[in-house]
Amino acid sequence: MGRRTYEGTGVLPGMEEETPAPRARTSAARRTLLSIRRMIAGVVLLGLMLLLSLYAFHKLEQFLIRDPRFALNGPEGDAETLEISGASHAPMRQIEAVFSDDAGRSVYQMPLSERRNTLRAVEWVRDASVVRLWPNRVLVTIAERKPAAFVSVTPSRFALIDEDGVILPPAPDKFTLPVLAGLRVSDSLAERRDRVRRMLRLIQELGDSGKRISEVDVSDRDNLKVTEPYGGRMLTLLLGDHSFALRYQNFVNHYAEIKRRLPDATTLDLRLEDRITVVE
Repeated sequence: MGRRTYEGTGVLPGMEEETPAPRARTSAARRTLLSIRRMIAGVVLLGLMLLLSLYAFHKLEQFLIRDPRFALNGPEGDAETLEISGASHAPMRQIEAVFSDDAGRSVYQMPLSERRNTLRAVEWVRDASVVRLWPNRVLVTIAERKPAAFVSVTPSRFALIDEDGVILPPAPDKFTLPVLAGLRVSDSLAERRDRVRRMLRLIQELGDSGKRISEVDVSDRDNLKVTEPYGGRMLTLLLGDHSFALRYQNFVNHYAEIKRRLPDATTLDLRLEDRITVVE
């Protein structure tokens, strides 16, 4: 290989001309710029679509609010599109009053969860559902509280109580329920609920035999007492806090003998598994 000559070129050794940048580098820059432009166009298009969607939603919402076809009970309040079911004891006027501000207004504006919570504060109402049916109907379904027992409010007056410990207002119906003793109306709701549910557990465990019970005393949670007519007399049975059915059946199996030997016995302690004790 011959030696390179620099004579007459004006270039000294080591000062050769730089090689031009490859075309690939220029192509990459063009692609990057194109990608940026596309991204900007996409963002602008997305923004326009969002604005159009918000505008369309606004127009639809205004239509649902202002069009008289969506008004509860009609725009003049002269149609009945509020339908209420399930209310036997709950006062209908109080239920209807919950929706008084909604009459003549679009059902679209009705706050369903708020109306449901207000309904749950109405007497006798345990729960409620509020369903909106287009164009202007609202269906209200009431789940009422079920009385579980009578409780003494004053020495001469009794009230109904449900399984949640809620004291219920009077009702015209005739209920066949036991009296729940050992509970005060002034007790906290949680305290009343606990005592009522102890009574219900006892009655449920006794099955058909529990239907004869006239009173359950829950003043001692560890020793429930029931009073019922049996064998021509009123008996009080001490059942403890568990094994109610077993202890009651033991009483049934041996009561004839107890009555024969102790005809005046009216209070029996059934808590011991191997014996029945007469309480003086």
